[in-house]
Amino acid sequence: MRLADEILITEEQLATRVGEMAAEITADTEPGSMLSVLAILDGAFIFCSDLIRRVDAPLRVGLLRMISITRGGDVDQLRFPADFPITGTDLLVVEDILDTGHTLAALSDRLMQQAPARLRTAVLLDKPAGREVEFKPDYVGFTIPDHWVVGYGLDSGGLYRNLPHITYVK
Repeated sequence: MRLADEILITEEQLATRVGEMAAEITADTEPGSMLSVLAILDGAFIFCSDLIRRVDAPLRVGLLRMISITRGGDVDQLRFPADFPITGTDLLVVEDILDTGHTLAALSDRLMQQAPARLRTAVLLDKPAGREVEFKPDYVGFTIPDHWVVGYGLDSGGLYRNLPHITYVK
């Protein structure tokens, strides 16, 4: 496995856009209301960490380990954090990449069964070329070409999550 020489998204571009997304989320959140943020592990942990530190609203964070539906994940088997209420909350799901749409669509359906007051999604990367299921996130960091991307929390075989930028595997 070899990384491309090209950097798709620089560290500076990431920091700028994540800050802009945080400002959008803050503006769309009722002043003084509590925001519940559910980060999808493993890929979204760095993005979510940077994002929530820049959201100007009281919030709680839950971490949910989830395998992509296209790689055998099953939303019906998910165990949400016991101390993370969903019912009646202003819920924001934070995901690293929207590709086929299967995972976020199924997760959103499952979360809606628990009756949050509001459900929004924030994705760092949108890869429309891979879309098989229609899904429109509320907040998108970057739209990317059809590559297997790594860095800033995203991996290939468990590697490259630590890169401060986004590149891809050749």
